[in-house]
Amino acid sequence: MYRPDFENDRGAIEMSFPKYPKYKASGVEWLGDVPAGWEVSRLKRVCHVFPSNVDKKSHDGETPVKLCNYTDVYYHETITADMEFMAATASTEQIAKFTLRAGDTIITKDSETANDIAIGAYVPADLPGVVCGYHLSMIRPMAETNGAFIKRLFDSAYVKGCVEVRANGLTRVGLGQYEIDNLDLPFPPLAEQVAIATFLDRETAKIDELVAEQRRLMELLKEKRQAVISHAVTKGLDPNAKMKPSGVEWLGEVPEGWEVVRIKRVATIRYGIGEPPKYHDNGTPLIRATNIHAGKLFDEGMVFVDPTEIPEQRIVWLAAGDIIVVRSGAYTGDSAIIPDGFGPCIAGFDMVLKCHTARPEFVQFALLSKYLKEGQLDLEKMRAAQPHLNAEELGSCILAMPNSKEQDAITKFLKSKSTEFDTLTAEAQRAIDLLQERRTALISAAVTGQIDVRKINTKETA
Repeated sequence: MYRPDFENDRGAIEMSFPKYPKYKASGVEWLGDVPAGWEVSRLKRVCHVFPSNVDKKSHDGETPVKLCNYTDVYYHETITADMEFMAATASTEQIAKFTLRAGDTIITKDSETANDIAIGAYVPADLPGVVCGYHLSMIRPMAETNGAFIKRLFDSAYVKGCVEVRANGLTRVGLGQYEIDNLDLPFPPLAEQVAIATFLDRETAKIDELVAEQRRLMELLKEKRQAVISHAVTKGLDPNAKMKPSGVEWLGEVPEGWEVVRIKRVATIRYGIGEPPKYHDNGTPLIRATNIHAGKLFDEGMVFVDPTEIPEQRIVWLAAGDIIVVRSGAYTGDSAIIPDGFGPCIAGFDMVLKCHTARPEFVQFALLSKYLKEGQLDLEKMRAAQPHLNAEELGSCILAMPNSKEQDAITKFLKSKSTEFDTLTAEAQRAIDLLQERRTALISAAVTGQIDVRKINTKETA
């Protein structure tokens, strides 16, 4: 039988905090022992559970309300009055039943994957006029049950594991009323529930701030990378180089000996196959926008085609050094270079830039630079609500071009700097992952009674 595996993460947490003096068998295999004095109860015995039937459509004859919807819950720890809720309508009965009250926990009850079910958000204060929307369930505590403790139970690895094995469905998985009602959960006395919830609020806030610091660091690294690339491809590597006017007001000066040219002078541009072919489980990779990010190709989301099913005149075979530039959508203007050894592969629906009188890797870095990506490509994207870039617009973009030797030197320098930035970014992401693992482990240990936090001074840290 599947058992949620949070023992390893929990071990380090348990070493940092005292344990309860006495334990007893919980009677639930996955849960193990719980502190003496705790009880294990089914959720329906300590909380009212209401799956919502309020959809996002407005209906004549109903009362206007604000709708707390799926994304409000999925992306927020708490539901508060200052959030921007969707406008909808609800019947008198729905308003009476689903208006959010202090102490409620709202959970997602279905999704594309089981690990996105039972994501919870807590309601710390009454929210008159705000009702719980469709695809969500409200959990309202009865007497002797603390709502904040309920929220933390749903954050725990124990409940997440229980939910994953109870979820059912094919294209969309869900958690039915019976399954939610009959979750076996550990409950200490009310005062202890409050103490545990208060402790976890304090300690998770500290962890969340550390995570936020790492995210800010990643943003600074991104900005620094952008600045380094932009300076190198417009000013070169020699700080003492003589400069000359570029003839382009927004570009300013460039080093002597550099040319200012249009992309169409140094490369040819073709479109990919356009109409989507039939996809296969294996075959020739079709490179799409989803495989492209900031100069690199990614295997995630890769699809495969049979070239014999595509008219030959539409196929653009990709070779090392070719650059894919995204034509439309949220990532319009993003690009990636085909690395050595990758292929054979076919261009999907975007543009293919083949350099003939410029080093492809230099042009790729230029495409990632602020002066080109934001200064030129993004201006074209703003023409319409649906971002779009065509070959004429891309070909008309301006490049500051040194000679081949200097292009190679700049490319080598930027590859080295990019590796440094990638390493630092990966370290920051690893720190975030470890902090989030510790957060879940701490919550899991506290709400299942594997650590005793009742006497911990508020000034102590986890």
